[in-house]
Amino acid sequence: MARGDADFVEFARAASGRLVHAAFLMTGNYHQAEDAAQTALVRTYASWSRVRDNDAYGYARSVLVNHLIDGWRRPIREYPSEDLPEQRRGDVADEVTTRRWLLAILRTLSPRERAIVVLRYYFDLPETQVARELDVSVGTVKSTSSRALEKLRGFRVPETQGTCR
Repeated sequence: MARGDADFVEFARAASGRLVHAAFLMTGNYHQAEDAAQTALVRTYASWSRVRDNDAYGYARSVLVNHLIDGWRRPIREYPSEDLPEQRRGDVADEVTTRRWLLAILRTLSPRERAIVVLRYYFDLPETQVARELDVSVGTVKSTSSRALEKLRGFRVPETQGTCR
């Protein structure tokens, strides 16, 4: 392995799950989330020598968010295929209930609101860092977050679920 590759492999293993989950919360599509997380990791690897000693996870997260925002601005055309992707297995009933509920409420938010809610509350970033990553003012983060949370307050957790995953 090249110098630093082992460090990156360790970083990728530790960060990939959280990046996929964050991308899923922003997109509502698991396959698109996996692709976005993979793109973020590839771009992070390309800059690894520069970011490895700083906040590599913050860099990967910024790449992920910017990649998703670019996709919303310039959507890629996809064409249907006969091949079905592999399916994940688990407690299907709970996962479906939670996922449908979460996606339904997240769809009520605009892409910017979704990005701010995920960065602010899933990643637990301060408003100043969210503003810097999305290239908006702190006031925009505060007002957009407030509007998004007001929209989300009207939703209740499904009765079959006690918590969100």
